[in-house]
Amino acid sequence: MAPVVNERVIVASYSGPQEYPTPGKTTVYDTTETIDPETTPLNGGFLLKTLELSIDPYLRNRLRKESTAPFTIGAPLASHGVGIVLRSENPEVEVGDHLYGLLEHKSYIVRKELGGWKKLRNVDKLPWSVFIGVLGMPGQTAYFGWKEHAHAKKANSRSTFIMTTADRHPMDRVKLSLSRQVLVLLVIQLAKLDGLKVIASAGSDEKVEWMKEIGADVAFNYKTTKTADVLKKEGPIDIFWDNVGGEALEDAIDAANNYARFLECGMISAYNSGYSFRIRNFFHIITKSLVFYGFQAGRLEAKWDDEFRKVVPPLVASGEIKYKEHIYHGLESDGQALLDVQTGNNKAKAVVHVAGN
Repeated sequence: MAPVVNERVIVASYSGPQEYPTPGKTTVYDTTETIDPETTPLNGGFLLKTLELSIDPYLRNRLRKESTAPFTIGAPLASHGVGIVLRSENPEVEVGDHLYGLLEHKSYIVRKELGGWKKLRNVDKLPWSVFIGVLGMPGQTAYFGWKEHAHAKKANSRSTFIMTTADRHPMDRVKLSLSRQVLVLLVIQLAKLDGLKVIASAGSDEKVEWMKEIGADVAFNYKTTKTADVLKKEGPIDIFWDNVGGEALEDAIDAANNYARFLECGMISAYNSGYSFRIRNFFHIITKSLVFYGFQAGRLEAKWDDEFRKVVPPLVASGEIKYKEHIYHGLESDGQALLDVQTGNNKAKAVVHVAGN
């Protein structure tokens, strides 16, 4: 077989604190590398063909020089993805295995060991893209965080719950939005399975309707309706899942019951403000005995992943847990997908479909 282009998406520059990642500037689609999938040396390793790549809000953070773990300029972008093994000299890896893990954004990857990658079992014959969405890192974050910190089984049946999908911090003059739809939608469904009243916000009427369809008792467009007004009417709240911070977090603190639990999953309102903001009413953490949990999925994986793999896939396959995807086709669309995720122009979970099986 003649060499083929090994398409890549390269990190070309860091974006500034008030800038979005720009296709062709922050990241560049590159076709200068070639590979022969049939003859490229494996040196005891294996060759993976990339199928699906996840585009997530946290990538924005790693495209800043100030990040605690910035991407390397000149190296490929990386995110969670799924690939299929084409050749293998590693006895732990077989041809045809589907692997999930943090993949470089390139068509073909040669790797020595599995490392942090995992073999996927797909007994329910679900699309492989699902494993980077509702069954991937976003879904794991939702499930792990909810199971570890919500304590919903112990909550009063009248407990209410609010989550945010977008907001604007008063110090920030740049439009901010969040595209954690998979995470958001799964948490709504987990909350309903636990019998809670769910209040949810989104930045478009389309997303509001979808939240209602999957069970949210109250869903509203934060751009046209004030969060504080909704909570005054529908609260108080006992659990708050926060993806944004900023004004919505302040509103939730005002509306919180004593001993309310705050699950802090993201702070996208701070991404373009240099993480410089104040919470005007944080003193209520004392007056209301509030509990705040900051968490990351990776730190909870060992405890909850086995249960997640047993419980959630059958619910997805049966349709009891619903999901949506916004598919971008080809690595050349990678930069636009990344920008859309930051500006809220994607319609659902952003997936770059690189190749078929």
